Amino acid sequence: MSAVNADGLVPVKAAVTCVFYRRPSPAEPPFVEEGDQVNEDTAVCLLEIMKCFRSVSAGVKGKVEKILVDSGQLVKKGEVVMLIRPE
Repeated sequence: MSAVNADGLVPVKAAVTCVFYRRPSPAEPPFVEEGDQVNEDTAVCLLEIMKCFRSVSAGVKGKVEKILVDSGQLVKKGEVVMLIRPE
């Protein structure tokens, strides 16, 4: 399991400086919403770097507690994009 912060939540972080996307495409619904249950392998967002897209998995079983970044926003390496409450 990923590291747990002081509030007992697991942060999902950007691995590189990139653009964060909540949806697989503009016409599709978001991967997850706050309150959704996820498993370790559940895709929670896409990260884009130079037109290459990388799907990011939750990495932990639990509930999406907070999404901290808007879709289309530039995020820096190590920035927390969402928090998951582990089960």
